[in-house]
Amino acid sequence: EYDGERNAEGERHGRGKAQLPNGDTYDGEYEHGLRNGQGTYRFKNGAYYVGEYLQNKKHGHGTFFYPDGSKYEGSWVNDQRHGYGEYTYANGDTYAGEWFNNSRHGQGTYVYKDTGSAYVGGWVHGSQEGEAEVIHLNHRFRGKFLDGNPVGHGKYIFDIGCELHGEYIQSEDKEEKEEEEEPSSLAAPKWKAMEITKLTLWTPGVEKVPSPSEAEVFSPAEDAEEEVEGIKEEEENKEDQEDQGEE
Repeated sequence: EYDGERNAEGERHGRGKAQLPNGDTYDGEYEHGLRNGQGTYRFKNGAYYVGEYLQNKKHGHGTFFYPDGSKYEGSWVNDQRHGYGEYTYANGDTYAGEWFNNSRHGQGTYVYKDTGSAYVGGWVHGSQEGEAEVIHLNHRFRGKFLDGNPVGHGKYIFDIGCELHGEYIQSEDKEEKEEEEEPSSLAAPKWKAMEITKLTLWTPGVEKVPSPSEAEVFSPAEDAEEEVEGIKEEEENKEDQEDQGEE
């Protein structure tokens, strides 16, 4: 069952290999009978972990290979993904950023393999929340998110050289449902366009954003509105794609 070094008290201490009763195996360092230090733990279901341990728990830096082909490489605390880490999901999606108690939490970037789109911004307990930017092939959205959905004021920035300002508003029946259902079960918020402007420069001291009338001369509203129509369907499918990427 165990082949390796022991201390004067007979405890596993130092380098050793162990075959566990459940069929799992461990090859690595021990300290006073516990996995402690660098080691490789292989589960009988095909998953395995290569990294640091502290008192029998994954703690420090390590890489976990899951049975479905997904992989996490990064920081661990008390057997939990915690700190900075990079996760590659079974469907090819990736997340690189902060974790808290096994959930995406903090700042991070989630890239959808199928579309190439990326969400860059805040996360709270696994859900997209806070200031963020969603980057697509020829446009991007910048605004705030709550429970995985855009909320409030934001803007779409198009490569053709204009910005479409507006806000996401919740369906009118929100107040009737919110006491009966969880927020995630409410209808998706709808985009309400307000005005189109030239691209906003981020350099301090630049001239003010032109008025809507000036912007229309630069880039007709029709061009941006047509692109927004194409965005809506993509936004509706985005949440389903992320759910499929979960472990």
